[in-house]
Amino acid sequence: MDKIRPDAAAALEGLLHDGMLIAAGGFGLCGIPELLLAAIRDAGTKDLTFASNNAGVDDFGIGILLRTRQVRKMLSSYVGENAEFMRQYLAGELEIEFNPQGTLAERMRAGGAGIPGFYTRTGVGTQVAEGKEVKTFDGEDYILERGIVADLAIVKAWKADDTGNLVFRKTARNFNVPAASCGRICVAEVEQIVPRGSLDPDTIHLPGIYVHRLVQGEHEKRIEQRTNRPRAAAGSTG
Repeated sequence: MDKIRPDAAAALEGLLHDGMLIAAGGFGLCGIPELLLAAIRDAGTKDLTFASNNAGVDDFGIGILLRTRQVRKMLSSYVGENAEFMRQYLAGELEIEFNPQGTLAERMRAGGAGIPGFYTRTGVGTQVAEGKEVKTFDGEDYILERGIVADLAIVKAWKADDTGNLVFRKTARNFNVPAASCGRICVAEVEQIVPRGSLDPDTIHLPGIYVHRLVQGEHEKRIEQRTNRPRAAAGSTG
């Protein structure tokens, strides 16, 4: 099957519908599927639920879909630097289901592995546990968390071959692997598509069986927070 599409809009053709659940990889602005998010914005798909660690910033990442009011609900760990995310939540305009970060990653991984739910101590005795089943193991309470199975997963990788085997670069792997695995359909945007057989099997982070469509593109790679040490004075030996 030919998985490669000419652009992000073509990669999403026939997959989008109002009210769908989308799992998105990335952490802050690191490893986010920026081209696919822009294509979703341009398609005008609305009432979306996103499972993603956070929503980027106001004008980048999922933040662009918050600004156009295409997102109804976020399953997230972190509001982060996104002022519009915070404003919509506090104003009652956006539904948020907060998840501890490890729990969110495991919910995605479980969904991709066909595991409908799991028990965890994380969140016991807090608002996270409200309305959830509690079970005792070895004298300790655990809460039941459900696996996430998304209608669509969108992820960003460094390299792919034409079969969809993916390699992520350093910390950009973050949520991309579990997000990709939990989608009924997974679309990946990549920086490079290399010939089949050129990837060392030991370096492949996600097998191509999980990936249904690929698009190669240019990426902006913004830095969310830049911290620089003051420049040393001229002639300083410090």
